[in-house]
Amino acid sequence: MRARPADRGTVFQRIRDIGDFFVSSSPARFALVIFTSLVLVLTAVLSLPIATAERNVTPLADAFFTAMSAICVTGLTTVDMATHWSTFGNVAILIGIEVGGIGVLTLASILGLVVSRRLGLRAKLIAASDSNPLRIHSGPVAEGQAIRLGEIGGLLATVAVSVLAIEAVLTILIAPRLLMNGDDPWTATWQAFYFATSAFTNTGFVPHVEGMTPFATDPWMLAVISLGVFVGSLGFPVIFALTKGWRGKHRMSLHVKLTLATTTILIVLGAIAIYALEWNNSQTLGAQDPVAQPMTATFLSIMTRSGGFSTVDIGQMHDSSLLVIDMLMFVGGGSASTAGGIKVTTLAVLFLAALAEAKGDNDIQVFKRRIPPDVLRVSVSVVLWGATIVAVSTIAILQVSKLPLDRVLFDVISAFGTCGLSTGVTESLPDAGKYILAATMWAGRVGTVTLAAALAASQRRQLFVRAEERPIVG
Repeated sequence: MRARPADRGTVFQRIRDIGDFFVSSSPARFALVIFTSLVLVLTAVLSLPIATAERNVTPLADAFFTAMSAICVTGLTTVDMATHWSTFGNVAILIGIEVGGIGVLTLASILGLVVSRRLGLRAKLIAASDSNPLRIHSGPVAEGQAIRLGEIGGLLATVAVSVLAIEAVLTILIAPRLLMNGDDPWTATWQAFYFATSAFTNTGFVPHVEGMTPFATDPWMLAVISLGVFVGSLGFPVIFALTKGWRGKHRMSLHVKLTLATTTILIVLGAIAIYALEWNNSQTLGAQDPVAQPMTATFLSIMTRSGGFSTVDIGQMHDSSLLVIDMLMFVGGGSASTAGGIKVTTLAVLFLAALAEAKGDNDIQVFKRRIPPDVLRVSVSVVLWGATIVAVSTIAILQVSKLPLDRVLFDVISAFGTCGLSTGVTESLPDAGKYILAATMWAGRVGTVTLAAALAASQRRQLFVRAEERPIVG
């Protein structure tokens, strides 16, 4: 009789050892398996009749798409989020958003720590690659420019605390406004938390039946949501660095400076472009008073970071405005943030490389620091990877839907950048198009992880150097 606990302990020990081996030997694959598994689990939950307000079974394509959109913190929808789901379904979606907002690698690190009760060196490297993907690339890494391996525990703590604290503050700021709008205390609190979670994770789901229409020209509501989206789009490493700065004198790293500077520049330029192109459009900004127009343009520019909220009908915007938003969504937010896209630092490195080439400089320099060539190599790879995903997905959806190119391209880039803005194409897609767009969201969310792992796996020791020859480019 006493042998059974030992046997059971042996079985559990073996399971834990297998999990420990899987985590330590291939953390990147572990992250992708966990991420995909969570999407499938949430799909199964949302397929239950209890998940819908009418107690009907949601079609598989819609349940899968919603689950993918929640876990990828995208915000694109094929059903009415405010009326289709029950309280049970909304809670499940919120849990999915929170998990997705934490991030694949961070989640894998936390789960790996739970399974194996420790993080090995390589697992720490994968966890830290949320702050610097070059850690799993060959060559030295300047620890001063990223999160040190010894600070991984602090980073994970920052993720957990910042998520809870920031969403709590946003909820407190939003709830009174919803009470003033006529909602009862429970509804106001619930929807305020939903708004807060959706804003900080850059998801863009709106629980209100009327959407953002009641708050189209509300400075308080738009400012609070914009603040949540902005902070979420900076990235946990930046938040971690800024919190360290409050506790003492710490020099901001190059990553933090590039993220803050590039994000601010893109928001300002985006707001100016949207205002200039839409101020006379009677279907969008033209219908608002002159005071509200700049506010709406700035709000939309911030939302292109991956926020996904909108106070105007995107489908009624001029094609020129859609193209500007396309470019902003493709860039996205900061590395290791709740935003998607190729990331603002990737754009910054490419711009600085072009500037250095134009000036005839051998090195890429900014803020009195030199950026090594392997960072440029990864940046180029990320952009090409993103452009390939967008091109393939756009061609496939055009083939199955026969919809206009500009509208399809907009929603595809929105899916890849996990933004959530839509021209209305997503809701009208056939099931095949929904699956393609869901795959685009998945690739956009985990694509950089896959690329980083591929770069790491491709590194091998070579004992010779081939002769150099320069092709003609440009």
